[in-house]
Amino acid sequence: MEELKEKIIKFQKERDWEQFHSPENLAKSISIEAGELLEHFQWNNEFDKEEVADELADVLNYCILMAYELDLNIDEIILNKMEKTAKKYPVEKFKGISTKYNKL
Repeated sequence: MEELKEKIIKFQKERDWEQFHSPENLAKSISIEAGELLEHFQWNNEFDKEEVADELADVLNYCILMAYELDLNIDEIILNKMEKTAKKYPVEKFKGISTKYNKL
């Protein structure tokens, strides 16, 4: 992951795009790209895997840049969130069901 992050940041800096990558702009870009990803599933479940992969890569790229701009460790924030979620959704109560924790 670290090597990937370094490549993304190098790509950004070589083009002097860091000036455009405020947390606010990156959050907008994540949402926009997620919308473009969703478009591939808008009317049915038939999709071009390569196009979906490209859109997913855009979302992930902006997420990595946002973590970098906010000085967040991706592994740490994901593991912390998983720990919080595990407490809300213990396996014994939620295995195989999608009910929200406050509805069960």
